[in-house]
Amino acid sequence: MRALFEACDWYRKLSDSHQALVLSTSRSEHCDSGAWVARRNAPSDFWIGVHSGLLKLSIDNVSGRSCTFSGVPPGGWFGEGSVIKRELRKYDVVAIQYSLVMFVPADTFHALLTSSLPFNGFVIHQLNNRMGEFIASIQNSRLLDVDARVAQSLAQLFNPDLYPDTSRTLEISQEELGLLAGVSRQRINQALQNLEALKIVALSYNRIDILDLERLRAYGREQI
Repeated sequence: MRALFEACDWYRKLSDSHQALVLSTSRSEHCDSGAWVARRNAPSDFWIGVHSGLLKLSIDNVSGRSCTFSGVPPGGWFGEGSVIKRELRKYDVVAIQYSLVMFVPADTFHALLTSSLPFNGFVIHQLNNRMGEFIASIQNSRLLDVDARVAQSLAQLFNPDLYPDTSRTLEISQEELGLLAGVSRQRINQALQNLEALKIVALSYNRIDILDLERLRAYGREQI
């Protein structure tokens, strides 16, 4: 458990006593692809982080329509807003790859929030960046064409503040990327082929290599 948390910048900045609190109360869990990590409208009992794999945050309505808010790659933590307010979780959390997930109890989170200045700073920074990500996601879904939405879904996984550990080589299938972008596998394939032709990405089986991250981030922005 210690090795998992020592990979987290926020944990390394805690005092020894606060680190001990985290280790004594938290847990980790391996989740298969397709497994539920947390449910919408359930109590937000944990702050959740990803050590390896990939999760998605989404809502599915009774008619089967789905809205994906975000993908969370290794190094990402989420759910702090709901944990702070001790409210019911507002979205489902599903593993779209085999993932190792970390769970910090809400009581531990609040203890750190009330007594650790470094942790306070991290959470404020996290909330600010999360708000920016969600605003960008809404903007992209309403204003961009499909190719640009796919590019921006990829680019969001490289937010250095929210997801500091994302590798330029993504072990992700086109179907998995489609779940994040809300686009069919066939249309994902076409969009990726277009990005590859521009030498922004390189494609291989269940893998996407990012060749030019700045061009990926800029792709389609002229539409806004």
